[in-house]
Amino acid sequence: MLLIENIKLAISAIRSNKMRSCLTMLGIIIGISSVIAITSIGASAKAAVGKEFEAVGMNYMYIYPNWQAAEDGVEYSDLFMPDDIEALHNRFPEYVLYSAPYATANSDTKIGRQTGKLQLYGVNAGYHNFTNMNIIHGRMINQSDVDGERDRIVIDKKAALHFFNREDPIGETIGVVINNEMKDLTIIGVYEVPPSIFSGLDMRDSFLTYVPYPILQTGDPASYYIELYVSNKKDTNTIAMELIRYLARIKDRDPEFYTYQSAESQLTQVNSMLGTVSIAIGAIAAISLVVGGIGIMNIMLVSVTERTREIGIRKSLGARTRDILMQFLIEAMIISAIGGIIGTALGITIAGAGMSFAQIDVVIDPKIIVLAVAFSAMVGMFFGLYPARKAAKLDPIEALRYE
Repeated sequence: MLLIENIKLAISAIRSNKMRSCLTMLGIIIGISSVIAITSIGASAKAAVGKEFEAVGMNYMYIYPNWQAAEDGVEYSDLFMPDDIEALHNRFPEYVLYSAPYATANSDTKIGRQTGKLQLYGVNAGYHNFTNMNIIHGRMINQSDVDGERDRIVIDKKAALHFFNREDPIGETIGVVINNEMKDLTIIGVYEVPPSIFSGLDMRDSFLTYVPYPILQTGDPASYYIELYVSNKKDTNTIAMELIRYLARIKDRDPEFYTYQSAESQLTQVNSMLGTVSIAIGAIAAISLVVGGIGIMNIMLVSVTERTREIGIRKSLGARTRDILMQFLIEAMIISAIGGIIGTALGITIAGAGMSFAQIDVVIDPKIIVLAVAFSAMVGMFFGLYPARKAAKLDPIEALRYE
């Protein structure tokens, strides 16, 4: 019952000094709203980046020579040949779902009066099954195109509209230069990629197209990188190490000579970076909580001075020292908790508005909300302890004499 009475007294004191109480809460509101908004934006960014990596394929990786471990340098024989990639695929058919040498080229092209740049990306059959792309007309590169080294090309919808002013130019040809040789590539497919948060960051001045990788390796089949999509039946890192050991053995090199990068490891690095930035900015924002706590202490000291006679009367009527201590401590905690609740609501609103503007789904962690409100109450308790102790130690006779 005494606790309920102290809560009632605290609420009554807050109501009687509304403006002062609101100003006291302001520091807590700003601090909590900043922390909630920053952590929510950070969590939303992590979720959005994770979604984009999943679209690319979390089981994607590429293997390449470890330049730092290559004390004698990387020789031509250390590069990957088509036979090496085929051997890798045959040795680990249950793990390797897709494999191809990394092969690209760039070429200017002109169709009628329209000119543009093409980025030619060499792929193996089935590439589209592992990536976030939709074939809207025709088909993707197949095994016959790869085995026959056919002059085929799959272009993006934007390229089709740019060069042909229509979405479906299947059967048309595009002239490109590959290894100083002019080739006429027949369009067999048109694709488009669903929009994402990274769409606006694409600053390329060329159109990304796909061709059978052998036509980009004319005269030199060696490659520095092997691109792979692996099974998710086993840990990606474990699979990567098995593949590297096998490649090192057939290449007569130490296992440390080759290394890899995976989408999973890159996502971990990005999340770590985002987490560090969120913590750093959140810690800076949390400084305002300390300022808000000092404000609570200052106002509670003023409140103790104003209510000195009230304290004297309560003590003379039998109130114990701990009763007075709890009265003012609860008042400080309620002020801080109310500020925490308002700050939480404001922080969620700011995060929601910001993510809505960026067209990203907002992620709110309930644990952060509970932690924020509890932390704000603890701030009130910590900074309200000194004024409460001062009030509790007042001599009742001196308090009654106070004017």
